[in-house]
Amino acid sequence: MGFMTIDGKKVEFTNEKNVLSVIRKAGIDIPTLCYHSELSTFGACRLCTVEDDRGKTFASCSEVPRDGMVIYTNTGRLRKYRKLILELLLASHCRDCTTCRDSGECKLQDLAHKLGVREVRFNNYKEEHEIDYSSPSIVRDPNKCILCGCCVRACEELQGVGVLGFAHRGTEALVIPAFDKKIAETECVNCGQCRVVCPTGAITIHSNRSQVWDALSDKNVRVVAQIAPSVRVAVGEHFGLPKGENAMGRIVAALRMMGFDEIYDTNFSADLTIMEESAEFLDRLKNGGTLPLFTSCCPAWVSFITNEYKDFIPNLSTCRSPQGMMSAVIKEYFRNPENAKGKKTVVVSIMPCTAKKAEAVRPNSVTKGERDTDYVITTTELIRMIKEYGLDLSKLEPEMCDMPFGFGSGGGAIFGVTGGVTEAVLRRLAPDQAKETMQTIAQCGVRGDEGIREFSVQYEGREVKICVVSGLANARIVMDRLKNGEVHYDMIEVMACKRGCVMGGGQPVGAGDRTKAARTKGIYNVDNSTIIKKCDLNPLIQDLYGGLLKGKEHELLHNEFY
Repeated sequence: MGFMTIDGKKVEFTNEKNVLSVIRKAGIDIPTLCYHSELSTFGACRLCTVEDDRGKTFASCSEVPRDGMVIYTNTGRLRKYRKLILELLLASHCRDCTTCRDSGECKLQDLAHKLGVREVRFNNYKEEHEIDYSSPSIVRDPNKCILCGCCVRACEELQGVGVLGFAHRGTEALVIPAFDKKIAETECVNCGQCRVVCPTGAITIHSNRSQVWDALSDKNVRVVAQIAPSVRVAVGEHFGLPKGENAMGRIVAALRMMGFDEIYDTNFSADLTIMEESAEFLDRLKNGGTLPLFTSCCPAWVSFITNEYKDFIPNLSTCRSPQGMMSAVIKEYFRNPENAKGKKTVVVSIMPCTAKKAEAVRPNSVTKGERDTDYVITTTELIRMIKEYGLDLSKLEPEMCDMPFGFGSGGGAIFGVTGGVTEAVLRRLAPDQAKETMQTIAQCGVRGDEGIREFSVQYEGREVKICVVSGLANARIVMDRLKNGEVHYDMIEVMACKRGCVMGGGQPVGAGDRTKAARTKGIYNVDNSTIIKKCDLNPLIQDLYGGLLKGKEHELLHNEFY
């Protein structure tokens, strides 16, 4: 423990890794563009530069705090310095802000306003580069890149994929995939974490909003929405609701006003996923099948395995993701002329995940020659559509989803957090849903923020070894250990994004520790308020197996990843 003096105020510090963290602890929101607490320190933008009592200036993000330091954060010298940095960045930056995909949400734009940059005295001599639209999930615009390196570090350090890097030097420097390939030609898994950390419009979501608006305007089309668990705990904060509050009812009300014909809950198909995945797990466990069983709900994780660990493809569960199952079931339901009523059905999936866009166009996301999910829009796109329509979510009265796919168990809800799929499987295998039983499962090691969690449970006298992973860099560690025979598991759950879908690549950006914790708590609150905890006790699931699904379980709910 030590003390620093910051702008005349004595501030205590303990284990903060840099002076910047101590400054922010003191309540001073010092500007940064290249700094993220979960990434390595890069020190590229220099906006966090501060001054000490001897007149020395230094980047606070890369300075270790020392007892007795005297720091000034907003001297006249520093204000001029920061404005000049922003002016130079803007000089070599595309300034078509009114038409930028990130207009209104751009950190560079926000800081220019905040620090009073009203003119740019320098000309832009940078060569204009082609925009990369090749990915179904993200769009890369090199003309808006400020070389902060955040995307490079996120791809390498958080995801262990490393498809982005620096090329050339000086004024010719660029952030590009190796050999200047299109992003779709690389081993990009479409997770969108590069987009989450990008402070400008250089990496944005590949939006499908216009296609969805067109479908809503077509009177011959029935537009059906499904809403993922994590969406409901991330939308409200943009409309003044408390962080992590369950806004599902208000989302349903907004979608109805916007013209959606049917609105279903992906929690329902998460229950379906657990019904099928737990059955597959038990079959492999008891009959000598390929183990460990890998969950297959996260499309970025599936891409990671199929790209880099092809020998382990047989370990992937054959279950479709909840998105895939729900879309296939919806399309099958409306193939019945009595339900279709002469209209074409378009399924719109509302997800926290950019990789779901890639999943929707995979060759195996098709049933009877028809694509299961027509369009995927992310939470961020949903927020923009609500605003485009002129709605204030906070003022809408909550409404319920439609039947017959409008209700899921608590086990379906917790799919949105790391460990949620595994916990739902363990609930399915439990003999009852008594409070004590659910608490025992929750406390077995399945919950937590750690990137790698290993634990064992007993099932019918056998020890079942489980590993729960979030973040693909952590997944690589586990996979390499598994490949080398260093570890043994019966089941491995992986979510590509740290903390799970609540922090997916399509969620609103700028989420700090409080927001991350609030979203996770919000998911567990949904579970706590749901009377049915186990998927097999959901009466709608039982009805589906006895009706629409009968004899079609494999066709609609499973696929292969070869």
